[in-house]
Formats: sequence, structure tokens, C-alpha cells
Amino acid sequence: MQGLNISGVSMVYELPNGVKVEALSDVNFSLEPGAVLSVLGPSGCGKTTLLNILAGFLAPTQGEVILNGHPIEGPDAERGMVFQQGALFEWLTVSENVGFGPAMKGMSKKEVKEKVESWLVTVGLQDFGDKAVYELSGGMQQRVALARCLANDPDLILMDEPLGALDALTREKMQSLILKLWKETGKTIIVITHSVEEALFLGQKLFVMAPRPGRIEKRYNLPFAERGLVEDPRSIKTEPEFIEVREEVLSMIWGMEEQIMGQL
Repeated sequence: MQGLNISGVSMVYELPNGVKVEALSDVNFSLEPGAVLSVLGPSGCGKTTLLNILAGFLAPTQGEVILNGHPIEGPDAERGMVFQQGALFEWLTVSENVGFGPAMKGMSKKEVKEKVESWLVTVGLQDFGDKAVYELSGGMQQRVALARCLANDPDLILMDEPLGALDALTREKMQSLILKLWKETGKTIIVITHSVEEALFLGQKLFVMAPRPGRIEKRYNLPFAERGLVEDPRSIKTEPEFIEVREEVLSMIWGMEEQIMGQL
């Protein structure tokens, strides 16, 4: 069975003092290959825990995660991760960063070079292959991180606040790049973000998670990601339909945050 299937996933952390924290409770969903999902929620709702389980960094306390017919039991090249900070190798050039995974797989130098050049063109960094990572802006470093992830040809791309450290203009440009890469590659993408506007724009599907314990509170099917491939992002984000959903989601999350504060 192709795609991603999550069934009854729960996660309980046991703290050093013996206290148990239920980070996730009975999370269930499926994603068909090539879908893009965004996940929102207040702090402490288990977004990053869920992503770490999908990456194979954590094993859930209960439940199972199946990708393309087999269980996720640890990190694997079929899943790629893009973090808020690029997590790049500072001592390597842009090209060496992008080619690191293919080289580790044993590809020939010629194959690695061709793959690197292709992905650098795709993310608009074809003239920066010989540059050191520290010479690049934050937005350009995230382009390198995307290219490095894609060069490994994963089936599932996991993004944890990938644009959170960028300025507003760069962030919007990168949103459009993510949609472009999604369409061109057909990869399944899951994006964790704290930006409601970003979540609505990037996700064909949107999950709003509630905390204590973390669970999916509401699910949306949205048209904006498909439209973002051919329409102006600012026009989409200022339409009444977009604003209506944005305000509904904001109110939902705001209510959750107030409830959390009231419990402290």
C-alpha cells in the first residue's frame, strides 16, 4: 500500500521525576503519495513530536506508522528532513552539501556532479555552488537545505518550521518555491509551522492540533496550494475565502492558548 498511514499513534514521555507527559493521543490519518499537509497548533500540542516519529527519531508509545507498505522503525533515506535552521555542513561548499547524500550512497563523482547541478538550478543557486555556506543569506541557506534533501530522492519530506527564521519577503518567496518543488517532484510533504497564513497557503490539507494531550482537533481540505502554483500569492491571501478560514483557525488556536494559560 503506497502513501503514509498513521494509526492510533500516542506518545508518553516520562520525566526524571517520574511524572508522565502525554504528548500525543490516538493520532490517525492517511496521506496519498504526492499530497502536501500543513500542521498547526499552539505550543505543546505535539507537532514536533509527531514529526520526529515520522522521521524515525522517536518510536511511539502506541500505534504504528506505515510508509509505502512498511513500518517506520528508524531514520531512513526514504524520508528527508528540513529544519528551521538549515543544519548545513559549514565546512563544505554549497555543492558539497547538496552532493553529500548521493556521495554517501556510493554514486560516481559524475553522477553526483550532475545531480548537484540539476538541483542547484531548480532552487535558483546555479551560480553559488563553490560558495561557502556562511557566505549565503538565510533564505539562500534554506534553498541549499531543500536541494540537499531533494538530492537524496526521499518519498516523504518533513519540514519543521523551515521558513521561521526568514524575513517576511524572503519567507513568501520561499513558500512559492516549496509549492514549485512539490509540483515538479510529486513528493509527499508535511510542513510544521506556527504561521496560520503559511499553513493555509502551503497545505492541500491542514490539521489543527490541540494540546494536552496532543491530538488532531480539526481537519481542512484547502484549494490555496494548487492555486498558488499559477496565481499571485498576495492576491490569494487577501481574498475573503482565505481571510475567513485564517480568522477561524486563529480564533481556534487563540482559544487553546488562553485555555493553556488558565491551567498554569
